[in-house]
Amino acid sequence: MKVAVYDLNKTLYKKSSKDEFFKFICYKKNYKLNNLLQLGWFKTMGKLRLINKTDFKENFYNYLRNLEPETVKKYAAQFWDMELQDQFRDKMIADIKRFDEEGVKVYVITGGFEVYTKYLEEKLPVKVLGTKTEYVDGNYKIIGKACNDQEKIRRLEEDTGGDFQILEAYSDDDEEILHYAERGYLVEDGEVKLVNNKKAGN
Repeated sequence: MKVAVYDLNKTLYKKSSKDEFFKFICYKKNYKLNNLLQLGWFKTMGKLRLINKTDFKENFYNYLRNLEPETVKKYAAQFWDMELQDQFRDKMIADIKRFDEEGVKVYVITGGFEVYTKYLEEKLPVKVLGTKTEYVDGNYKIIGKACNDQEKIRRLEEDTGGDFQILEAYSDDDEEILHYAERGYLVEDGEVKLVNNKKAGN
């Protein structure tokens, strides 16, 4: 199976959906200052790598506490309908549509929770693989690991049965999946740079 893979945050989507969806939910729910300070602390810990990515995401996403999955999905629809208008990279959207027409399966593989990223499947010809969660006692608990780094490759292998060839991959991190692809592209400050070209022997 020929596939193309896009990271979501700061890649296909120009911003960080984790941060922007958080702001959107705060606006909708009128969250108080102490909620914002607590979440800001977890974000700082994550950046300093004082907690692993799975623990960081589980704690940061505490702002979804007591929001049932159907409510989150409803907010996600509102959020993405708004953001799709001008916060996605036009060239990548055009390429995704071209890949789809050529029979190449397009994946958006992201660390963002599937409960709010899966909605993109309704708007774009893509399959979204994100961090899986379960809603337990008002909280979202991560199933397995956050969908980052090597976990992205494992999830792709799982979804395709291991029978795939990545033609192109895009990410804002020089992560392993870029080097699994025939061509891997790094997105930095809005610029798309080729960092792996197997056909050229790089």
